[in-house]
Amino acid sequence: MNKYILIADDNDDILEILHRYVAKEGFSPILARSGEEALQKFFAFSPILLLLDVMMPKKDGFEVCKEIRRKSNVPIILVTAKGDDGDRIMGLDIGADDYIVKPFSPGEVMARIRAVLRRLDISEEQRKDLVRYPGLEINLSDYKVLVNGHPLSLTKKETEIFWLLAANPGKVFSRDNLLTSVWGEDYFGDARTVDTHIKRLRSKLSVAEMSNWDIKTIWGVGYKFEVNYV
Repeated sequence: MNKYILIADDNDDILEILHRYVAKEGFSPILARSGEEALQKFFAFSPILLLLDVMMPKKDGFEVCKEIRRKSNVPIILVTAKGDDGDRIMGLDIGADDYIVKPFSPGEVMARIRAVLRRLDISEEQRKDLVRYPGLEINLSDYKVLVNGHPLSLTKKETEIFWLLAANPGKVFSRDNLLTSVWGEDYFGDARTVDTHIKRLRSKLSVAEMSNWDIKTIWGVGYKFEVNYV
């Protein structure tokens, strides 16, 4: 079984520490010191997860994440010294699964890795499910969403949130429900992450504003997927 984890960082001390902890957990660490090297080794080894430093030479972590997302849904955790909301939101919006700010403890990194891989196991069981409504199809087998027959470009998390809501029409999900279901119990973020993803999802869904389904806000509670069958 492939147990490669790609660690990309231009700091040798960080590479050494993460290499040791990743190997101790039974994974096979692959190291890269630049964005270009990270891409080369990603395609050579097909790792099950990537730890990408944002500030790398040649190509930064954002660029690497974008290029990989054009071809793969492999879990990606961004690691950076930048901790402001703009960088965090940008990382999540381009498809990263999690975001760690330096300085960090190696134990925290491994907890994040375990949480992301557990969520991957859960989603594998659910990917056989296909949700369909008039003018809408959400397929988790390939993370494709069709609106009125046209593909909609969503990130992994946007697709997973949309699928969870649409698979349970009428059910109200609190922000905490969505965080736990989509990001996992070990996620360290807060409810604003859900609101940001819902906002971006609605913006992308504006092409379907005349449809008979919608994501509704239940003020003070959370969100639900509502279908008008009339």
